[in-house]
Amino acid sequence: MAKPIYQSHLLFLLIVLLCFHHSQQSQSQFQWQSLLEIQKLLNYPSALSSFTYTRRGRGLCSIEPTPSLTLACYEGNITQLHITGNNEFPPLPHDFSSHSFFASIAQLSSLKVLSLASLGLWGPIPPTIAELSSLEILNVSTNYLSGTIPPEISSLRSLQTLILDHNKFIGQVPAWLSSLSVLSVLSLKNNLLNGSLPYSLVSLQTLRVVSLSHNYLSGEVPDLTDLTNLQVLDLEDNFLGPHFPSLPTKLVTLVLRKNKFRLGIQTTLGSSSWFQLQKFDISLNGFVGPFMPSLFLLPSINYLDIAGNKFTGVLFKNMSCNAELAFVNLSSNLLTGELPACLEKRRIVVYSQNCLANEDEEQHPSNLCHNEALAVQIPPSKEEHNRRSYGKQVIASSAVGGFVGAIALVGLVFVAVKRSYGGQTTKHPPTRIITDTASAVNTAKLLSDAKYISETMKMGASLPAYRTFSLEELKEATNNFDDSTLLGEGSDGQVYKGTLPDGTLVAIRGLKMRKKHNPQFYTHLIELISKLRHSHLVSALGHGLEFHPDASGVSRLFLISEFVPNGTLRGCISEAPPARKLTWAQRIVAAIGVAKGIQFLHTGIVPGVKSINLKIKNVLMDHDLHVKISSYSLALLAENRGMVGTSASSPSPKGSFPARVKHECKNDVYDFGVILLEIILGRPIMFQNEVGVLKDLLRVSLTIDDTARRSIVDPAVHKECSDESLKIMMELCVRCLTIEPTDRPSVEDILWNLQFAAQLQDSASHLDSPISSSHSQQV
Repeated sequence: MAKPIYQSHLLFLLIVLLCFHHSQQSQSQFQWQSLLEIQKLLNYPSALSSFTYTRRGRGLCSIEPTPSLTLACYEGNITQLHITGNNEFPPLPHDFSSHSFFASIAQLSSLKVLSLASLGLWGPIPPTIAELSSLEILNVSTNYLSGTIPPEISSLRSLQTLILDHNKFIGQVPAWLSSLSVLSVLSLKNNLLNGSLPYSLVSLQTLRVVSLSHNYLSGEVPDLTDLTNLQVLDLEDNFLGPHFPSLPTKLVTLVLRKNKFRLGIQTTLGSSSWFQLQKFDISLNGFVGPFMPSLFLLPSINYLDIAGNKFTGVLFKNMSCNAELAFVNLSSNLLTGELPACLEKRRIVVYSQNCLANEDEEQHPSNLCHNEALAVQIPPSKEEHNRRSYGKQVIASSAVGGFVGAIALVGLVFVAVKRSYGGQTTKHPPTRIITDTASAVNTAKLLSDAKYISETMKMGASLPAYRTFSLEELKEATNNFDDSTLLGEGSDGQVYKGTLPDGTLVAIRGLKMRKKHNPQFYTHLIELISKLRHSHLVSALGHGLEFHPDASGVSRLFLISEFVPNGTLRGCISEAPPARKLTWAQRIVAAIGVAKGIQFLHTGIVPGVKSINLKIKNVLMDHDLHVKISSYSLALLAENRGMVGTSASSPSPKGSFPARVKHECKNDVYDFGVILLEIILGRPIMFQNEVGVLKDLLRVSLTIDDTARRSIVDPAVHKECSDESLKIMMELCVRCLTIEPTDRPSVEDILWNLQFAAQLQDSASHLDSPISSSHSQQV
């Protein structure tokens, strides 16, 4: 009898094993079908469409990770799904439905991590998100998801990280977030959220990161002192305030920039209890009262920005500061005294637009800050100690002249930045002073007296004076405009290479006039062009006129400029062989040069030259790889009643970029962003649709690790660029290419970021790249 019983047990065990194996196969096949549905809805990523499911073949979790797809499994179940868009990602079909898409996602019920970044998703997040009950991390950043943040997310009780950045969510920050009892990272930046912050947030004691920047939040920030684990609080660019929030003391990063705060900074902020604070940014608010020098001494502080407020007080040369303090911005306040000597050798220190005794950065007259400063009381013991070394000299001579030059440049840039602060906060007397002064002087005086423009007119001494050329001289210089001297041709005319009798090489641009005008009509225009001399502009050397046969007017205007022999910036980056491409450090320097040229065109004359239709092929390189912008004079011509056949400011039908009707300064910022994109990626960018795709690629790369970010950079430089400088360059590029012109940075902001990137570039050196001089000057 034992034998039949034994056999029946074996049979039962075999049936159980077969059922279990069949269940595993069914589950695996079910997950595969869900992934296929996701791939069909997105038409992406290709790794899923090329995978063939077989019962005996390799499993789903054996798919090799790629930048676009990563799967992770546990006991045969998919627990992590990462899908990331890139420059090959096709547009979603017009009938895309977020409901169908998330319904397919919901079938993967074992998911713990779901990341769907930069896929172009639109529509709301549907209630089916609640079916992912095991979810611990949800990241749907950089899409077009809209509507309110769905309350069904509150049922995901295991959720630890919620990232909804760069979407179009509306409504208020949900009060039900407090039900996510283990939530540690909450990031909702760059959305359309409004209203006040819910008080219920204070109950989430597991929070470590709260990022709500770039929304429309308003009102007071609730008391957050109970959030003892909070390390990062970023509320930049909202309408919060006016009272400074009550905060826990373990913060590492605190950013309250560009809000409505003006009252009640915690006096304990300068105490050693804030021993972890590394970044402190309260710039562009309305704070008044005494500045706390003890902030310089916080044990971990390395970034301090109080610019654009009304802080008062006296600084002394022998004040102490933390040795790790690498960035300090005190500009646009009401500080008096002297810059502390401990800040002299910091990487970036900006203190313009105060009433300090230093002369290397522009300061206000002392009486502007005097009345407010009298109200600041310094304890007698500290005052006696501080006045011992009170002197007039702040920054000593540095052993490395280039470093001091960089610091001075940043200071000069921030003088212009002050004007942009005036546009953001209405209570800035210095802005009116600068504006009134600029409007009161003539062009020539502004060019000679404008101290806030660095390197202006430096090259005037090395170039011949501007003069008028006769048509016979131009014919002789070009061998009667022989084809062998033609450098290029565009819709507005031809550019020839000419040789003057003294051997000077020049570029001669001939422009056909659509209307007949007498020579006096061009007097103002010629006078303006003759004054546009800057080290980063191709300088005009003269002009010539060709008249109609009946002498009734001018038929052609010739602009004679210096000849720049070393080709274009594109030729040194995108079109050069790898061994001859610019290094990363040289690219940053080139970008700085272009930005300085733009800044001079905008502010170096009155009125400024804007919407210059800047392209990388119009950025030329001299023998020393020094960049010079050409063709900017066409923008002036286009503004003078249709003098040229095609306006330089009008986009061409093919390969054009967004129309430039308003925000003329920001049009140039967008064009600079396109140049920056090519500098980073090392590939020529020819069409508008490329720009949007590549910008999204950069934006996505900013959310991932340094190795993946570096993988999209030009292979010729990706190993030499530092992580910090690369990230700054990428962030700046994305900001410049923002669709809304008002969201793009100012030229002064661009210059500051580029200079900071140059300082952070560990491998920065003064090596010259052996670029061939065979590149010809482009139109």
